Amino acid sequence: MRNLPGSANDAAVAHTIITLAESLGLAVIAEGVETEAQRRFLERHGCPSFQGFLFGKPMPIDVFEAKLA
Repeated sequence: MRNLPGSANDAAVAHTIITLAESLGLAVIAEGVETEAQRRFLERHGCPSFQGFLFGKPMPIDVFEAKLA
């Protein structure tokens, strides 16, 4: 994810992985999404699920549960 969307090679690899997974009936979850530009790129290319620092930093489970409450 680090070089998306700026690197044409990385963009091609990500797009290929998403397309391959879709053709096999698999869901894709992108890991390491840190910027809104990366999230938009992935969503445009058919990957609607992501995780990474864009959404939150690692935290203890009790802090996470408190945020959900």
